[in-house]
Amino acid sequence: MDSLLLGAHSKPSSHLSCRIVNSFDFYKATKSWRCDAFKAVQYPSVGPVQISRSRARNVLSNYSSGSSQRYPISHFVKSSDEFNGRSCKNGPVNAASGQSLESEPEESGNSKSTQKPLQTAIGIFYRFSRPHTVIGTTLSIISVSLLAVERLSDVSPLFLTGVLEAIVPALLMNIYIVGLNQLSDIEIDKVNKPYLPLASGEYTVRTGIMIVTSFAAMSFGLGWVIGSWPLFWALFVSFILGTAYSIDLPFLRWKRFALVAAMCILAVRAVIVQLAFFLHMQTFVYRRPVFFTRPLIFATAFMSFFSVVIALFKDIPDIVGDKIFGIRSFTVRLGQERVFWICVYLLEMAYAVAILVGSSSSSPWSKLVTVLGHVILASVLWLRAKSIDLKSKTAITSFYMFIWQLFYAEYLLIPLVR
Repeated sequence: MDSLLLGAHSKPSSHLSCRIVNSFDFYKATKSWRCDAFKAVQYPSVGPVQISRSRARNVLSNYSSGSSQRYPISHFVKSSDEFNGRSCKNGPVNAASGQSLESEPEESGNSKSTQKPLQTAIGIFYRFSRPHTVIGTTLSIISVSLLAVERLSDVSPLFLTGVLEAIVPALLMNIYIVGLNQLSDIEIDKVNKPYLPLASGEYTVRTGIMIVTSFAAMSFGLGWVIGSWPLFWALFVSFILGTAYSIDLPFLRWKRFALVAAMCILAVRAVIVQLAFFLHMQTFVYRRPVFFTRPLIFATAFMSFFSVVIALFKDIPDIVGDKIFGIRSFTVRLGQERVFWICVYLLEMAYAVAILVGSSSSSPWSKLVTVLGHVILASVLWLRAKSIDLKSKTAITSFYMFIWQLFYAEYLLIPLVR
């Protein structure tokens, strides 16, 4: 809007009057003001303000109407606070448009209030997905896929596509398995893992059922569309074993039986992941004949040890809830300390075998990296195990997550075994 710029001054005394020489001169320029009383008094300036032409015309029309009323200058010029966007009854005002500026912080507040529920929902789903298992599944598939690489040219867009085709449906199935386990263990998790969404009430049972059902359907759908039989059978066997492990039906809920539970985890983590995803890359992606390489055999054997350790160790922090609900895990039967040291000794044995395999490699760089890497991991494990407080559930849970970190580290070393 076209506007006139006037200087704003403090309000003069009401008895002072001023004379307008010519309304047209006032309209053209503010220099036509003639008021001797104002010349003798200095008023502090608060900066320029804007007044619209329509406002000026209204003022002039009031004077030209012949009314004898004399208006103070405050009638012509709004308060400096209002024009400079300072506080007023209706909040800050935009001088040019006359619109309140309060809408801007309100919009900012609305965007923040929208983001907060979204962040909360993501955080709840993150805990529901059991992220340490998601990371383990992702790293294991990438690592095993690299075992099918025979030359540098094999690392191509075809390789990346094949890896993604394996990872996405596998992660969907992983979330189905961990979600079903939480649905079956709500009461136990209220004791052992009260931070999980179903145990804490952040997810209802209906929401949990919807998630696991949809993720299982998407996993099978993707596996079928991709058309890789090794991949599809890996998903199918994982689905069967994961369901039988958790669901509370006659002859099922195999997690109640320590040995059968350990075998389920071993079958998925040690056998299916290594063999099925290697065959997916070898036969479906690269179209090569089936051939089990030395690194693949090592990976399967080593992860068999590791899977047993994970199966045993995961029950150590959960001994209280397992006792209450009749889960006869090895920890309930043998005690926390004994199972803890069994797990540590099994891992140390696995690292000793890995050092022997690495030292027998014909490749100097492979020998150096695998031997040195497994020596470091074995040493860190032993030092950490010697310092743990087995009476502290927090310390035991932290050590369990450390076992998963060793699991991740091993999958970084496996592709280097040659």
